[in-house]
Amino acid sequence: MGDVDTKRLWAPWRMTYITGIEKKDEGCIFCNYPKQDRTNDRANLLLYRGERCFVMMNLYPYNNGHLMVIPYQHTSDILGVDKETAVELWALVCKCKAALSAVMNPEGFNIGMNIGRTAGAGIDQHIHMHIVPRWNGDTNFMPVVGETKVISQALSAAYDALYPQLNN
Repeated sequence: MGDVDTKRLWAPWRMTYITGIEKKDEGCIFCNYPKQDRTNDRANLLLYRGERCFVMMNLYPYNNGHLMVIPYQHTSDILGVDKETAVELWALVCKCKAALSAVMNPEGFNIGMNIGRTAGAGIDQHIHMHIVPRWNGDTNFMPVVGETKVISQALSAAYDALYPQLNN
């Protein structure tokens, strides 16, 4: 039992996401988390608060440093945000890219939205933009063969590294 199993990689935290058995907050987390006291920001992975949008880490990241820019306004349609919100959303995407570049030195990025459940949105009732840093070789045999994504940095360590970059 105490021996290290070198033939298996365990990621038990993923099971709550896969099975959907984790405790679900009432309502929309993208609406609820920014309404909470700022002392909960680290626990909620909320990195930055703007006037119309905020930046949050993804609890189930595609890769190290996976961030999301989210308007405070609850809408499932990009056509539902006003011009000022759209401008701030894009400005924060750029700010996040700069912070990730400074802290993690990625070789590329995936930036985009999944709009609707069919398009892959895990939270489809509240639009959000993903910023995913990428490195050569970060997609390897593990997700394909082992059905496991290896994230090599704790969320708390990434939060601590990115917070000062976004709030300077």
